[in-house]
Amino acid sequence: MVDAVERIVNLALYLAASSEPVRREVIRAEVAGYPADQALAAFLRTCERDKEDLREAGFAIETDEKGAYWLDKASTFTTEIELSEQEAAALRAAGSALADDPAFPFAADLRLALAKLASDLCSPEVAAISQLADEDAKHQGELASRLNAAVTTRKRARFAYTTAAGATGERELEPYGLFVRDGRWYVTGRDTDRGAPRTFALERIRDLKVNTRAAKTPDFDRPADFDVAGFILLPFQYGSDAGTVEARLRFGPSAAWRAEALTLRRGTLETSDDGADWTIPSRDSKKLAAFVIENGPDISLLAPDDAVSELSIGLERVIRAHG
Repeated sequence: MVDAVERIVNLALYLAASSEPVRREVIRAEVAGYPADQALAAFLRTCERDKEDLREAGFAIETDEKGAYWLDKASTFTTEIELSEQEAAALRAAGSALADDPAFPFAADLRLALAKLASDLCSPEVAAISQLADEDAKHQGELASRLNAAVTTRKRARFAYTTAAGATGERELEPYGLFVRDGRWYVTGRDTDRGAPRTFALERIRDLKVNTRAAKTPDFDRPADFDVAGFILLPFQYGSDAGTVEARLRFGPSAAWRAEALTLRRGTLETSDDGADWTIPSRDSKKLAAFVIENGPDISLLAPDDAVSELSIGLERVIRAHG
């Protein structure tokens, strides 16, 4: 059975291949996904929704006085793209991997984008695996999809949220944007109860409810200067505000050249001839210690003491395990 996304992609490819306008009855007969035994009124509603979805995705679909449709290819497609076999294979692999990843919430958009490139790029022949989320991928993917719709339509969302300390409470958010970092999806926006920007891990969200009243009327205005990149923190910076401490790290001479890229321009970085010193807020000692191990050598953790201890204990365990 053809699902909705596949049916819409089929319609896009059919219109792209048609050399002349096509009537709805022809679409019903020749495009896979429209059941032959479906009531006419139901087909007409479905077909109209599918065309609107394509228009929102950037397909310029026109109609004439006889009710026939065609694709304005000049307005829909960019200039012709020539791909080598290797490039096409890489695109198919990346596309099929993400489209089948339950944590990737934009599978429908991806398939339509591939359809705009070329029909032969939609082939599922290349086997590849994507894993955006390390925890409960399906749960995070579903929430990301719903919250992305809330971001687009600027509708408020309410949900139960469990903090890193284990406390659960109700939150209301004006969602501004989403991002994925280190195997987790996050949503950021204005917490209406606190009247300030906050970032929430989707893995800790339950019972999400997006406001459906006045669906075409936004609930809020997103700040003109909002940039989701400003909310993408380092792994050890997520957690409770109450647990924030000042971390100090030292980049030795052989690691100093990587300091700017590794720090993501967060915190304060002071460079010298023999290295660089970095001061940055931290909320998770274990992840701070892990950051040093993952990005070393020649990176030293100087503070806080509990993170230094976590690092020392972890290294001792590695030594014991591997002799």
